Amino acid sequence: MTAPKPVQLARRLGWFDATMIVMGGIIGSGIFINPYVVATQVHTPVLILGVWILGGVTALIGAFIYAELATLLPKVGGQYAYMREAFHPAVAFVFGWALLLVTQTGGMAAVAITFARYFIELTQIPMPDWLIASLALAFLTIINCLGVRTGSTFQNIMMILKILAIAMLVIIGFTAAHVSNVSLTPAIDRPVSFGLLAAVGAAMIPVLFAYGGWQTSNFIAGEIHEPKKNLPRGLLLGVTGVIILYLAVNILSIAVLGVHDLAHTSTPATEVMRRAIGEQGVRLISIGITISTLGFLSQGMLTAPRVYFAMAEDGLFFKQVAHIHPRTKAPVTAIVIQGVLAIVIALSGKYEQILNFVVSTDFIFFGLTATTIFIFRKRDRMNGLHHDSFKTPLHPFTTSFFIIVCWLVVLSTIVTYPANSLIGVGIMLTGIPVYFFWKGKKQ
Repeated sequence: MTAPKPVQLARRLGWFDATMIVMGGIIGSGIFINPYVVATQVHTPVLILGVWILGGVTALIGAFIYAELATLLPKVGGQYAYMREAFHPAVAFVFGWALLLVTQTGGMAAVAITFARYFIELTQIPMPDWLIASLALAFLTIINCLGVRTGSTFQNIMMILKILAIAMLVIIGFTAAHVSNVSLTPAIDRPVSFGLLAAVGAAMIPVLFAYGGWQTSNFIAGEIHEPKKNLPRGLLLGVTGVIILYLAVNILSIAVLGVHDLAHTSTPATEVMRRAIGEQGVRLISIGITISTLGFLSQGMLTAPRVYFAMAEDGLFFKQVAHIHPRTKAPVTAIVIQGVLAIVIALSGKYEQILNFVVSTDFIFFGLTATTIFIFRKRDRMNGLHHDSFKTPLHPFTTSFFIIVCWLVVLSTIVTYPANSLIGVGIMLTGIPVYFFWKGKKQ
């Protein structure tokens, strides 16, 4: 009598799902706020838009790199799988450990609180924000336990609503608000100097964070139909779509508010809508931000648990985390762990502090992941292999540029927040003894 085949993840997602997941992982609440942060650092339309374009180009180069990695190694876990195969399972485990312990989970807790505050303001419901945040996270946990198709469909709906919210902002802003003529002169606000470069660098940090998140789509490569074709397509379409949306919002903000007012308005999207159609506009954009934050949470709950699943499959985590529900084909234990930990952090009220601890962790691993292309290509050459797959344009120059930018962000964060950065690195490095513990258990 033959043993029953083990339950496996099901490939139920296509290129449209991948595109929506890419965009959903990038667009949260930041684009409704971050334009003002950039305007406090650089003070001309050319510099402001130039920084957002440069950030978009960097994100697009990153998408090219991850698209090549997706065709070379279309496995569940994305970055985890790339670093495991290129370096060592310990490096991959530390990435997954940081993702679970703080980076992904803490980010979701913070965004859940943001969602809750906007939701309470809109509905006037007499409930504390931590309770609304917890209920939202629990709801999304249940949705994603029903299967990748159900979770992705909900995510697609949220992403389409996000696009409509940004389109509403741009259309109403340009048609109903007073739009001033945007002058492209002077192009810079000070002589070319180290001070100007430092200001551009400072402005780039919130922009690069605003463009982050596309890499999480690679986590679900094991559930995408024809991943070598559909995942690169989703990455490139998704990042390009976000660049267009982000530039539209920034052009609108400059045209309606002007550079001076933009730099002194911490909620530029809200102020644009107020100037366009009054308090009704404020309520509309609040609805848009509420939807956007919920969609961001949905994307995180869909993608990140696949990394913990991959860790468990490798015998480096509780074996139950690798359990796949026989009917829904979802890694339910991994999803529940993600949801429960996010709720715990939201309840603790310490999520902002935790986020500060690891503000640079993502970019450490962005850069490290990009270096794997050099390793994989060298191995293929040594073994006489040739892959007819997507290739990063202008490699190694574009790849090197992306790596340098990522690690400059890390360096800048360490210089600016040395104590928090050291704590973040410390939390990340606790994954090393934990890795050897699980490795010992595996043996």
